[in-house]
Amino acid sequence: MDSVEYKCPNCDADLKFNPDTQKLDCEYCFSSFTVDEIKQICANAENSIPSNSQPTPQAQEEFSEHTNLYHCASCGAEIMSDDQQTALFCYYCHNPVILSGKMSGQYRPSKVIGFKLNREKAEQIFQNWIGARMFVPSDFKSSQQLEKLTGLYVPFWLADCYTSADYHALGKQTRSWTSGNYRYTETKEYDVIRRADIVSKGIPADGESKIEDALMEAIEPYDYSELKNFSMSYLSGFYADKYDVDKGQVFPRIRERSNNASKEYIKQSLGSYSSMTVHNENYNIQRTDWNYMLLPVWFMTYKYKDKVYEFAMNGQTGKIAGTPPLSKAKLIGFCIAIGAALTIIGTLFGGAMI
Repeated sequence: MDSVEYKCPNCDADLKFNPDTQKLDCEYCFSSFTVDEIKQICANAENSIPSNSQPTPQAQEEFSEHTNLYHCASCGAEIMSDDQQTALFCYYCHNPVILSGKMSGQYRPSKVIGFKLNREKAEQIFQNWIGARMFVPSDFKSSQQLEKLTGLYVPFWLADCYTSADYHALGKQTRSWTSGNYRYTETKEYDVIRRADIVSKGIPADGESKIEDALMEAIEPYDYSELKNFSMSYLSGFYADKYDVDKGQVFPRIRERSNNASKEYIKQSLGSYSSMTVHNENYNIQRTDWNYMLLPVWFMTYKYKDKVYEFAMNGQTGKIAGTPPLSKAKLIGFCIAIGAALTIIGTLFGGAMI
């Protein structure tokens, strides 16, 4: 008789029975389920995750045949582009890259949001953003640095999480009033229970380890109504990253954001109480549906005094994020100028008062 292997409903890895907890654990994304939960989720011992529409063999072959992969020997980055676009430098460390072969069809994304901002518009937004910052190094605003602004499709995992929520608390409502010479206080206690199935849709997590997660989150949100089925034509004139963080590795980030959304949903349903004492609060993701996609980012790095600064702009909305370097020479010069100006003013006004 064939053995039954249960798959994790969140990352599709094998589940293993843990004798200590009497639960089925995923060693990959650290999800945990009771036997009854898995029986309910996986009817007839089949994983219940609806499989995303898989690309046809022809589409995978087209992606593999017409997508070049470049390798940076300096920082290890792997850069994708179509076969009409030649990658000359690494947009992470600015060192030359070499063609290392073709892409495997398994890295073909299912969805994409195309760039809405062309290079001219992206440069204008960046110049306006950096122009208001006085104390950045002069060459940071140079045309040579601006040329390093790169149109980059960043790999993202987009997750829909199906969460079972169980909330139990003691809620108190207190009111006070005065009658005659007496002050009265009335306290009512309520058993507050919430059990719900909550769906958190469209939770993103980037699949590129070389870009700071906080930077990608800072340029959210994207308008997912503009998601399109992937086509090679979207890569024309742009670069793309090959993901090196898979869905199992990003799931802890996804779980945290999903649980926060579920907590907020429960909180909004509680109503108004003077105080709340929580006895039990549990959020368990029962299933996760995934989409692998490419999202548009105008990306730039700048090296200043042995430190690399990253900047990102949402290629759909123009929202920009990053921490500019501080030129201490400019700051000191400004302080000296202010000090000199104050000294002159003090001398002039002080002399006038004598």
